[in-house]
Amino acid sequence: MSIENSAVSNHSGVKKVVLAYSGGLDTSAIIPWLKETYDNCEIVAFCADVGQGDAELEGLYEKAIASGASECYIVDLKEELVADYIYPTIATGAIYEGTYLLGTSMARPIIAKAQVEVARKVGADAVCHGCTGKGNDQVRFEGCFAALAPDLKVIAPWREWEMVSREDLLDYLAVRNIATSASATKIYSRDANAWHISHEGGELEDPWNEPSKGVWTMTVAPEDAPNQPEYVSLELEQGKITKVNGEALSPYKALMVLNEVAGAHGVGRIDITENRLVGMKSRGCYETPGGTVMFAALRAIEELVLDKTSREWREQVGAQMAHLVYDGRWFTPLCESLLGASKPLADLVNGEVVVKLYKGQASVVKKRSPNSLYSEEFATFGADDVYNQKDAEGFIRLYSLSSRIRALHSQK
Repeated sequence: MSIENSAVSNHSGVKKVVLAYSGGLDTSAIIPWLKETYDNCEIVAFCADVGQGDAELEGLYEKAIASGASECYIVDLKEELVADYIYPTIATGAIYEGTYLLGTSMARPIIAKAQVEVARKVGADAVCHGCTGKGNDQVRFEGCFAALAPDLKVIAPWREWEMVSREDLLDYLAVRNIATSASATKIYSRDANAWHISHEGGELEDPWNEPSKGVWTMTVAPEDAPNQPEYVSLELEQGKITKVNGEALSPYKALMVLNEVAGAHGVGRIDITENRLVGMKSRGCYETPGGTVMFAALRAIEELVLDKTSREWREQVGAQMAHLVYDGRWFTPLCESLLGASKPLADLVNGEVVVKLYKGQASVVKKRSPNSLYSEEFATFGADDVYNQKDAEGFIRLYSLSSRIRALHSQK
């Protein structure tokens, strides 16, 4: 394939594009490709700081300008991500397919929203992302763009250009004398934010391969974790972590502390084969150390404060919310409805838990709440004055009435 002919024929009508920019190989190639393909339009790079780490942001502005961008906006979204997207989501109990804590999915709405805000600020008429045509993220980003800025044109280079490999992209940049630190060999595809890091590709493409130690980056191997457990105390108010070991912390800072503490004990690793929205299965390894501890704390207090039917309803809301977040439908009436349904239950989740961290496990060993429905007097196996066991007879007869009637009919 001729690199010079790799772009599709020029498009007209686009004067300024805001590109979701990471500084990686894909987006480094997208900047010159956009200028060549869209009549030398102006490119504004946008990077969302969602807690991916300082190393990912170092030199990003200079790299974007050197690649041909006229400006580069780096927007700090860390606190907002945790407070306004992660906390409301986990309060619903959302876990995708029973194990995935939605780390990548939860960050996409806030990134897309901030990208639209930059586009409005600079007067852009288009937004661009580097998502492939096989993944979930293209749907998540474009679903958000449709809800927030349907007038902006959306450009998805991986669905337009003819380049199909890292080698193609490297050759494309080399011909144009654009420097990149990327190489032809990329073992894993990773995506990180404050909540988690995901790993795909390489050896993980074969589900018969056990992940090697080189896969994991946020957590130590459980077998290499300390031989002594560590206990961490969490205080919760209305479903939110407010204190860690007695220290009041913001949502983001609480997560950072828990990431470090839990990661040192190998907590938060999962290896799953999930159903992508686009129809194919993919295998991913995810690390969510602090989030795993937070979920354990929330569930522990819920066990104390939610009655049976409320707990069942919260589980239904959580199941619906998991698919909504995964499928990229945050800015919808359904999302508002689900968050609204979960809030009265989350408001009851107040209390304190102690979590034991040991060899990859986060186990709640102590829990208490001022809203607790648990009564030792009622639950005791000893004598008590608050529960007459004879009352159970009438309850059981009424509870099983339909079964009794059906059996009587069959006997006739």
